[in-house]
Amino acid sequence: MATVQSEHGRIELFEDFTGPEWIVAETSASGALGDFRVIGDGVADNTIGITVDEATAPLNGVGIFMTGATDKDTTGVATALCLDVALMAPIVIEARLQFADLDTKVAFIGLTSANGDDLSIEDDVIDTTAGTTIENTATHICGFYLSDELTDDEDWHAVYKGGTAAAVTLSTDLDLDDDAVAGEFQILRLEVDNNGTARWYIDGVLLKTLAGAVSTTADLAAVCAIGTDASTSEYMYVDYFSVKANRDWTV
Repeated sequence: MATVQSEHGRIELFEDFTGPEWIVAETSASGALGDFRVIGDGVADNTIGITVDEATAPLNGVGIFMTGATDKDTTGVATALCLDVALMAPIVIEARLQFADLDTKVAFIGLTSANGDDLSIEDDVIDTTAGTTIENTATHICGFYLSDELTDDEDWHAVYKGGTAAAVTLSTDLDLDDDAVAGEFQILRLEVDNNGTARWYIDGVLLKTLAGAVSTTADLAAVCAIGTDASTSEYMYVDYFSVKANRDWTV
């Protein structure tokens, strides 16, 4: 990393969902919400959106991520492919979120090389092909994964691929033994060092550390998304989404 040339050496992206919305009636391949892009393969079908909850939890500002009622439909927010671990770490991704229930849904929060406007978690990032088998679809993945199709269907899993550590496809080896609980907020925090070491925290507790979990050369995006694995709309309630990284002064 080159010598810092300004006080603006730290990138901090934050969405608190206190006002802006990507309303259901929007019809575009992608949109903008605060510092992030709104993405997902259902964004253009006029059935989904990200709205601000003013009924059940209005005081903090809570974004309601809603998928369409189509299998593998996804709704989320993301950065561009603008994060490089070797040049910009420590990279810290944090989200406070909850679900009304844990049925027929998948969720991914973390770093990945897949951030297309038509993103589907199951098609483009990671999927469950059997009760304990995970298929890492994207070239690069590091983050938190939840799927009702896993045998341990309420637990968060620490998924990774693309670094020097070999990707694991057996979910029982990735299980963080920390269940999502319907109706309760959790804080998910991923920290990545410039050597590719990653740390997974839930509610301030360090649950896993892995050297070589992340590539040190790939361009990555931060993503916070929910998908449905049935013909029903699914919801994720996000209090905030935060991404922090150092600026790359070499360019």
